[in-house]
Amino acid sequence: MVDITFKTFTLRKAIAAATIKTSAISTVKAVKNGTVPKGNVLEFARASALLAIKKTSDVIPDCHPLPVEFAAINYEMSGLDINITVEVHTIYKTGVEVEAMHGASVAALVIYDMLKPIDKNVEIANIRLLEKQGGKSSQKNIETENLTAAVVVCSDSVSQGLKNDTSGKLLVESLNNHGINSVDYSVVPDDISAIQEKIEFFKNRGCHLLVFTGGTGLSDRDVTPEAVLPFITKEIPGIMETARNYGQDRVKTSMLSRGIAGFSDDMLILTFPGSSGAVKEYVQALFPQVLHVFSVKKGYGHS
Repeated sequence: MVDITFKTFTLRKAIAAATIKTSAISTVKAVKNGTVPKGNVLEFARASALLAIKKTSDVIPDCHPLPVEFAAINYEMSGLDINITVEVHTIYKTGVEVEAMHGASVAALVIYDMLKPIDKNVEIANIRLLEKQGGKSSQKNIETENLTAAVVVCSDSVSQGLKNDTSGKLLVESLNNHGINSVDYSVVPDDISAIQEKIEFFKNRGCHLLVFTGGTGLSDRDVTPEAVLPFITKEIPGIMETARNYGQDRVKTSMLSRGIAGFSDDMLILTFPGSSGAVKEYVQALFPQVLHVFSVKKGYGHS
């Protein structure tokens, strides 16, 4: 199965459809009037579709088990056709399009099975996905090519050449992968004055995004939040709440990170932990949606 442990929970929806083609209007009338010998065709199909939706991962090997929050099966008669639509919702890490299509296919098979004794030419015409929402396919297009960013590693050992940096370089690569090509990289010791000098420097350069990695822990030398806080003109608590919550599901000590985030006038400052594992988690939890703050700040809203 595909690894989805790194993904985040989002609202995901899918609508699938199937079409049953009958060969006589009398067949459609029998369905409408409930006179099909095998019973109520549409209600049998509805119940079967609901079971199919819930059991998709049992019969399709690569599908992940997921919570089905909502499912609806609807019908429309058009000429000799019986059109089925199946809508499924979940709040999870992967989509429900296969669940919706599985429900539509089973509903179609049930209708076919119940109608074939009275209509030898009945057939399933098609099964198709009409719509899906959530996950990457629904992420807003965020303009990043004009954004400038800087990554500053806060570490005594790295600044003294005693240790190689991995988290800062990983951050630079991640920002590049999200379309931010202009990324400055530097290293400072765990020192309030040195950190604040970097903030002043990049503010004066008109940098859009400044990300610190390191110094958010609990040791006496972890001073990044203390250095950054006086420069924050508009704090955004939800950013680090989201990152810590994401990390907490994976590493129970994530709650100990003291990172803060917010605007320093027009520059967004983020403070990440120093470990490369935590940086990967924070990037996955926050990007690219955190970059939406720039358009919101300009008054364009969330649409």
